[in-house]
Amino acid sequence: MNWLILSIKPVFARLLGLLNGIIRLMNLSLAPIRNGIDFTRQEEVLAQVLALQNQLAERDAELKRRELKIQQLTLELAHHKRIRFGCKSEALSSEQRDLFVESCDEDGAAIVAELEQQQKPADAPRTHKRSGRNPLPPELPRIDHRHEPESCTCGQCGNDLVQIGEDISEQLDVEPARFFVHRHIRPQYACRSCETITAAPVPAAIIDGGLAAPGLHAWVLIQKYLDHLPLYRIEKISERHGVPIARSTLAQWVGQLGVSLQPLVDRLAEVLLQGQVLHADETPVQQLDPGKGKTKRAYMWAYRSNDLEGAPRIVVFDYQTSRSGQHARNFLQEWRGHLMVDDYGGYKESFRQGVTELACLAHCRRKFFDLHAAGGHPVAAEVLRRIGELYAVEAQARDGDVAARLALRQQHSMPKLSALRDWLVAQRVKTAEGTGLARAIDYSLKRWPALMRYVDDGALPIDNNPAENAIRPITLGRRNWLFTGSERAGCRAAAIQSLLATAKLNGLEPYAWLKDTLEKLPAWPYSRIDELLPLRTVAAA
Repeated sequence: MNWLILSIKPVFARLLGLLNGIIRLMNLSLAPIRNGIDFTRQEEVLAQVLALQNQLAERDAELKRRELKIQQLTLELAHHKRIRFGCKSEALSSEQRDLFVESCDEDGAAIVAELEQQQKPADAPRTHKRSGRNPLPPELPRIDHRHEPESCTCGQCGNDLVQIGEDISEQLDVEPARFFVHRHIRPQYACRSCETITAAPVPAAIIDGGLAAPGLHAWVLIQKYLDHLPLYRIEKISERHGVPIARSTLAQWVGQLGVSLQPLVDRLAEVLLQGQVLHADETPVQQLDPGKGKTKRAYMWAYRSNDLEGAPRIVVFDYQTSRSGQHARNFLQEWRGHLMVDDYGGYKESFRQGVTELACLAHCRRKFFDLHAAGGHPVAAEVLRRIGELYAVEAQARDGDVAARLALRQQHSMPKLSALRDWLVAQRVKTAEGTGLARAIDYSLKRWPALMRYVDDGALPIDNNPAENAIRPITLGRRNWLFTGSERAGCRAAAIQSLLATAKLNGLEPYAWLKDTLEKLPAWPYSRIDELLPLRTVAAA
């Protein structure tokens, strides 16, 4: 704002000087006017004076308007910064917090842009400003645009110019969906002797005689299950590009593709259950209940491999119409390893049948975090500090192997955990029943044997964050699609999202993998199905 005032002051000075000159000219013209000279000159001068006065009034009003706008925007920006950095203490879910932060960041950027517009004079020249951004990925294709000067001679002396270097700037761009047509031409040849006709065979396809190529099929599935766009929006996107694809046709493709991809999902689940450690979590989704004209609650279960075990990174979703623990037992079947879960009672029967329970330290921390955020409780603050020390050990052991991680845990984490338990027991004696602190301590102590198990094995995880991260796209996506149309639709969504999420976990671009898989799948032997799985280790082999 100070810069704006300083930039406008010279303008006012020039205008005032001009006005004073005109006034002096008027005074010089008064004597002849008094002696009966024509009044034309006087009227012209007065008109000029009035015009300058109007310009000054307009400039003054514009300056005041900009000052008020800048003050308003400055206050609004300060408010957004305050709520942006204070949102972590709000009682929001992680998904709500993410959406809130995104909105704050968008609004903050808009306010800064408006401030820059207000502080810059309208006639100020545009300057090229470069931010300290990260370089763009080198693997992206580059399109060079060479910009030569209008003349190859010097504008000052007229001599020829000599190149001494070059300035290179890069901008990231994207092309929207580009529809095109594959023409498959198969010449037919005939034998004059036996009249046999020969032509190249038509390769097998997911949908025989279908309109769409594998690339279009992959694009539709990515739009629906990775970008969470309902079919009616995909229909509108295709219409905008001049390619009307009926929603019914899109639905037919999705249904048929889901059936074709199911063997891959089944095999993926088999490979997942070969691991000795799994994460599990579940989240509610709404399923349409046409008979009652409303929705009912269903659940998307997520089973995630263990990154510390060295096994392939896999996530498999399982859609079920309830939260019954029987669904987990049906999925796990005869599997008897270590299962990282929250305290949901549906898993208890699996533990009684031989599955070893692992408790999530992040869930315990969350109980105390909520308590601390609500009132700054000193006991909760101390628990958070001690748990932070345990995670610091994990950060130190992240790059080591299983043996090194076990040694660090035994040396540092074990005594810290034992001390934390003794301290919690002592605090519980002094805590009144029914309080939030009492519930948080009871939750932790009840699960303490399962919480301690990870320090006895370098391959066991400390928390269930991998499963929660895997299921987060489901919780975000349901805001777009609101509900599943049927149980079959929910199972199909779980299957396709299992493949796409696993591809992302393994560093594979989902669209490229899916397009390649849909091209190969119709003629691919089941004995080699592992080669089609979206696993980096298998693909590299």
